[in-house]
Amino acid sequence: MNWTWLLVRLAIGLGIITLLFFSQRFWYRSLWRVTANWGRVPLRVAVRLLYLVGLLLIIISFIDSLRMDHGRILPRGTMITVFAGLWFSSTLFAFLAVKLVRGIERLWHWYRKSAQAKTAVRQAPAEPAVEVVPDPSRRYFFRAATAVAGATPFLGVMYGFAGERLRYQVRRIEIPIANLPSTLDGMRIVQLSDIHLSGYMPRSAVRRAVDMANDLGADLAVVTGDLITGSHDPIAECVEEIRNLHAPLGVYGCNGNHEIYARAEETAQRLYAQAGMKLLRQENAQLAFKGAPFNLLGVDYQRERTPSGRKVQMLVNLDPLVRRDMPNILLSHNPNSFHRAAELGIELTLSGHTHGGQVQVEILDHRLSPARFFTDYIAGHYQRPLFAPAPSDNARASAALDLSAAMRSAPLSSLYVNRGIGTVGAPVRLGVPPEITLVVLRRA
Repeated sequence: MNWTWLLVRLAIGLGIITLLFFSQRFWYRSLWRVTANWGRVPLRVAVRLLYLVGLLLIIISFIDSLRMDHGRILPRGTMITVFAGLWFSSTLFAFLAVKLVRGIERLWHWYRKSAQAKTAVRQAPAEPAVEVVPDPSRRYFFRAATAVAGATPFLGVMYGFAGERLRYQVRRIEIPIANLPSTLDGMRIVQLSDIHLSGYMPRSAVRRAVDMANDLGADLAVVTGDLITGSHDPIAECVEEIRNLHAPLGVYGCNGNHEIYARAEETAQRLYAQAGMKLLRQENAQLAFKGAPFNLLGVDYQRERTPSGRKVQMLVNLDPLVRRDMPNILLSHNPNSFHRAAELGIELTLSGHTHGGQVQVEILDHRLSPARFFTDYIAGHYQRPLFAPAPSDNARASAALDLSAAMRSAPLSSLYVNRGIGTVGAPVRLGVPPEITLVVLRRA
């Protein structure tokens, strides 16, 4: 058992819970201070009780979201679930923003006191001490900055929920494929991913994404995992919607990690088959476009570690399904399987899983995303040499240096990471609008 890995996971979990506790404690005490000045006692008590009842329901809903493979405490589809995600995310970021401003204010006061002390030391004994008078404008500035810092996350979360979360975008990308037959040049693949049909994602929203995908007139349609979030979500309804995808070469898919959490892998496979689609689970399908064959492969979600923390190889036993006489396209929900896919000689991998981080902030020309903590492949198109050995954790730096030289001459394997259309945790997207991808194959 890898105790270091378990301790790291435990520390991260406790850290998140601690932050959530202190953020709720902060806003709880703030409300108490504000209402303490209200003259009417019944109104003051009513507002405080309403806050406590609402917070209790929000906590129960949050616990519901963690019980993905168990029954629900609250009924599905309640607005409390949506509000819980919005509340926890906005109050947490607002708490951190306020604490940051107050920390800067303390540093400023410490600097002023240090400057005052140094001035007093330099003064001659006969000279009167120069007292540094507090600057009211500074105090008002920090008070205003605190108010803005506390309000901005609430406004951002509301915009991410009501605006950007619903602003579906079609991304068209041409991907060069090594040794692609000329007849396959221009073949179009439409990709949906991370639908997460749940209280945050109604059927009507999935139907709109399917209609937009159909309008692209693709030759092949694929869905790369996470139809739902947990076992309480209606996977049958999701399959009913995606069965309306139309493509001459058919509709194919693979399971994501949330099918594992919901213990719905076999259910998804059965529902796909009943709907006339195919869920690929460690298997392949040989298709043809304009007479030219290609090999479509699919795998269940690829774990990188066992529950005990031991690192495992990805795409185990997939080698016999890879063809050397035709192009290979892999559906793998986890983009971190790309290293192994390239090593096996798979020309194109289509993935999802990251949601593009759901929230992305650009600071000093650097894009910051939560997805950066668990993958190098956040969203979009990536390449590495075909048949290049997958780097180990200890050799990533040297492998990166060798990679740039090898990519100038070697045939390349490509990965495309779809940003998904659904959300997990908070029903919010900021800087990462939901995506429907149209992949066009091109001769390298």
